[in-house]
Amino acid sequence: MRADRLLSILLLLQVHRRMTARELAKRLEVSERTIYRDMEALSASGIPVTAERGTGGGIVLAEAFRTNLTGLNSTEIQALFLGRPTHLLSDLGLRQASEAALIKLQAVLPSVVRQNAEYVRQRIYVDVAGWQRPGEEQLTYLPLLQEAIWQERKVSIGYQREDKAVERVLDPLGLVAKGRIWYLVAAVEGEIRTYRISRIQQARLLDEPCTRPPDFDLAAYWQRSSAEFMANLPRYAVSVRATQRALDRVIHTGRFIRLEQVGEADEHGWRDARLTFEVQEEACGYLLSFGTELEILEPPELREQVIRLARDLAAFYAQREIVESAPN
Repeated sequence: MRADRLLSILLLLQVHRRMTARELAKRLEVSERTIYRDMEALSASGIPVTAERGTGGGIVLAEAFRTNLTGLNSTEIQALFLGRPTHLLSDLGLRQASEAALIKLQAVLPSVVRQNAEYVRQRIYVDVAGWQRPGEEQLTYLPLLQEAIWQERKVSIGYQREDKAVERVLDPLGLVAKGRIWYLVAAVEGEIRTYRISRIQQARLLDEPCTRPPDFDLAAYWQRSSAEFMANLPRYAVSVRATQRALDRVIHTGRFIRLEQVGEADEHGWRDARLTFEVQEEACGYLLSFGTELEILEPPELREQVIRLARDLAAFYAQREIVESAPN
């Protein structure tokens, strides 16, 4: 562990040339006293590091001490420095390793290339999480599943399905992160299935080696599985008549709604359109929120449901006004 830290300190100084003990301690998550001891160790081993006191001082690495990286072009290096899914790396216990790898890479880059990489990093950030963040996922057994995958060993799990709890002996094949949600892809009795890791109630690593299909490709499986899942979602079609402002809102805020087709505007600027929801309840609540800027044409049961809810809502508030205005 100390050897890794010493190397990280050396490479950080090679990048920045001058850093304070406080900056190094914060970057490496250790105390300043530890940094000073590490400086003594580096100096004793012949590394040209010195401490300069006063304003603008700090720990300095001699300018002549550096190496250069070859084999990567400018765009390849820029790609490596784009935003990383740090929360996923933390889940896997790899955040510090990822940080150390980038420090090492940055340290050996020629100064011009390093400036280009930093330029990109300050202007492009990749956020893999969506706006709708799920609750905190319980990932108690993620490290054990990682170990099972690396060692290619079977696992026994207790899994909470929607309807009941089940026990399975699995051949683990891979891990997939969808936003902040982790999934285990595994084979059971020759069939490949997907398990949400937060629903695993218990897990045990077995001594028996797992069987991995020779032609299995994790990325291809996930893409195919995701496409099948989306294709099999319930579909509830609705025909509406709406203002352009309402349709614009559907386009920009209707995350789980598909705008299938839009007709020509009439003399008042209203358009006929066809929307697709997953279920009727979702359509009812969403379309009711548009008020008088959207009229449901079909299906008739949804139109009647919205009318009934609107009447009930108006009656509820009318009754509240009567109660609140009554003399005490």
